Amino acid sequence: MKTVASVNTLTKAKTEIKRMPFLKKLHRSWQLYVLLALPVFYILVFKYYPMYGAQIAFKNFIASKGITGSDWVGFKHFIRFFNSYEFGTLLKNTLVLNFYSLLAGIPFPIILALAINNIQNKWFKKSVQMITYAPHFISVVVMAGIVLVLLDPEKGIVNLLLGVFGVEPIHFMAKPSYFSSVFVWSGIWQNVGFSCIIYLAALSGIDPSQHEAAVIDGASKFKRILHIDIPGIMPVVIILLILNTGHIMDSGFEKVLLLQNQLNLRSSEVIDTYVYKVGLASQAMNYSYSTAINLFKSVVGLAMLIIVNQIAKRAKQESLW
Repeated sequence: MKTVASVNTLTKAKTEIKRMPFLKKLHRSWQLYVLLALPVFYILVFKYYPMYGAQIAFKNFIASKGITGSDWVGFKHFIRFFNSYEFGTLLKNTLVLNFYSLLAGIPFPIILALAINNIQNKWFKKSVQMITYAPHFISVVVMAGIVLVLLDPEKGIVNLLLGVFGVEPIHFMAKPSYFSSVFVWSGIWQNVGFSCIIYLAALSGIDPSQHEAAVIDGASKFKRILHIDIPGIMPVVIILLILNTGHIMDSGFEKVLLLQNQLNLRSSEVIDTYVYKVGLASQAMNYSYSTAINLFKSVVGLAMLIIVNQIAKRAKQESLW
């Protein structure tokens, strides 16, 4: 009876809150709205307001005339990019690099999270977490420098180790075929610890009684991971996969540019670096052309997000909407 009464009281309270005028709600929970104001302000200023400038992709932008005063040219800049010699190479390099990063980056945070979750020694568990999280907080510039030092053909530790086994020094950064692997695996090393945090949070939400029942039934630790832990975090895995697919055209501009050189340019030139060179680094800066390229990239990312989300819905898995 007490339970029914408490449920009825809670239902009445929710109904009263719904009927309450907005200003009264605002006054009642003003602290929450203050906390919400800062992220909303950030999104409006840095995400939505810049969309106003995206219209220069359809204009022949001249700084002296401004955005509104520049002449409309329609899809001229998009057609120019699609017909350019670099289009096929840029699209291929961008997709290869990002699909490689996506596929290689999915299993390792999950494996690390499952391993940390099953460590019994608290001191060792915290030490592993700290060591694996630490590289994430190294800046991109420093990380690129570390990679270049480690792979140096003369003094790099990787080539020194290869020399111990009689292998000739390899100039990794001078060979286009090695660039994607260097970029992807250095990124996994840097971010695997930080990426597993959300999986650890999902694992902590699994009902312990499931493990207790499995132990009573004689299930081994591996079987409990296989049949309890992995299905328990699978919705989170799918949601993150959908979100990461939306960034399939974002290569991580800074790191690509820092690892790029004239010798590996054939496989390291991606859309992000090309936009930077056309829009800012070139003597004849073409803002409209670079904006059109970047807008194309964003549209492809949005299309991929919608497609993967629909696939997840049809497969009766978790989805964003």
